[in-house]
Amino acid sequence: MRTTVGIIGGGPSGLLLARLLHRSGIDSVVLESRDRDYVERRQRAGILEQATVDALRTAGAAARLDTEGIPHDGIELRHDGRATRIDFPTLTGGRRVWVYAQTEVVKDLVALQLADGGPLLFEAEVTAVEGADTDRPRVHYTHEGRARILDCDYVVGCDGYHGVTRHAVPAHLRRTHERTYPYSWLGILADAPPVYDELIYAHSERGFALASMRSPAVSRLYLQVPNGTDPADWPDERIWDELDARLSLNAEPGWRLARGPVTQKSVLPMRSSVTEPMRHGRVFLAGDAAHIVPPTGAKGLNLAAADVVVLARAFAHHHATGSAELLDAYSDTCLRRVWRAEHFSYFMTTTLHADPDQASFDTRLQLSQLDRIAGSRHAAAELAENYTGLPLDL
Repeated sequence: MRTTVGIIGGGPSGLLLARLLHRSGIDSVVLESRDRDYVERRQRAGILEQATVDALRTAGAAARLDTEGIPHDGIELRHDGRATRIDFPTLTGGRRVWVYAQTEVVKDLVALQLADGGPLLFEAEVTAVEGADTDRPRVHYTHEGRARILDCDYVVGCDGYHGVTRHAVPAHLRRTHERTYPYSWLGILADAPPVYDELIYAHSERGFALASMRSPAVSRLYLQVPNGTDPADWPDERIWDELDARLSLNAEPGWRLARGPVTQKSVLPMRSSVTEPMRHGRVFLAGDAAHIVPPTGAKGLNLAAADVVVLARAFAHHHATGSAELLDAYSDTCLRRVWRAEHFSYFMTTTLHADPDQASFDTRLQLSQLDRIAGSRHAAAELAENYTGLPLDL
């Protein structure tokens, strides 16, 4: 099989890229190692930046988002007995975020791709990418029990940190910067109405807690836990009690979460990672294949979407003019935004979580920073601008 752009990975970034290319008249093939059911059920992010929503609208993939997505104009920070609302539109000139689960984004993009896009092959496991520094890179994969080859003009790896594409960049040219955090998140989905109409981020001596949502009837909640925690050690009642304890420390007396059946429970390790460069020859990296952020800043899916928007524009420019100028600039363009998002995610993580070895001095610094955000429009605006998403053309 032959195509202009071979896309490895059928998650939101790979599928969004395929849609944007399709609308520019550029053909592509998407190879996804998992089956469709797994891809459409894979729980990940739930917060979409303004630019991500705009990209989905441009791709023609926002019909359900515009009717079922929940726009949010702020978040609430709780710390040291006080609650502070960060008003996004007031502080950013009108920008906001949307609650719309990654699973729903993927369902929308899969349906569109299968209806009128290029080939989307599920259970197509890529085994190697070769010829990155030639004008005809090749993707080796297996599908329906047979070894196959996809010949491409370009290859884009949207297959995550453990995918094959990262290794198409030679080891001596590839540098990965990483940080592992000394805590994880225990996350649950629950059939319970959200306790608040926006997200609550809570700092406490007991550890961090986050109250989020997936819909008006489904809550998404997180607790900071030690690395290596087994979800089985946390019965549902213990989770609800701890959420109440951490979130109510800075709330009105008698405040409690609405409880309901827990439908999913998992532990998420926290780490940061950036691989440079994000391009080698005719192979490009996007999303988790190039960078990972802790979820505290809600940046993972949004960074991946930003990557493929930049890349789609570069391919469209090359298709229309023959110039490779924007393709050549892809890695540098994306990395400027990636590092800002990494810094924001690191800031949110280290400011809101209690390190197991943390001294009282460190706790006082955290509280001082949170006090600054609560009392300074400039500090609050910096948080709001980063949370709602920085411009794509940094």
